[in-house]
Amino acid sequence: MILHRVSKWSALKAWGTRLAKKIGAKKATVAVARKLSVILHRMLRDGSEFRWSAREAQAA
Repeated sequence: MILHRVSKWSALKAWGTRLAKKIGAKKATVAVARKLSVILHRMLRDGSEFRWSAREAQAA
């Protein structure tokens, strides 16, 4: 899972970490999984690549 196993920092991981502090780790894990599935679906639809940071998105 992106909150625990991925060491590279991303906006999604930051969002999940903040959410975990508010609502708990288990609910945040489910929320991040859902958000990630929406992102992956969008990537499959339009053929884009995952952007690790906002700076990377602005450069593209």
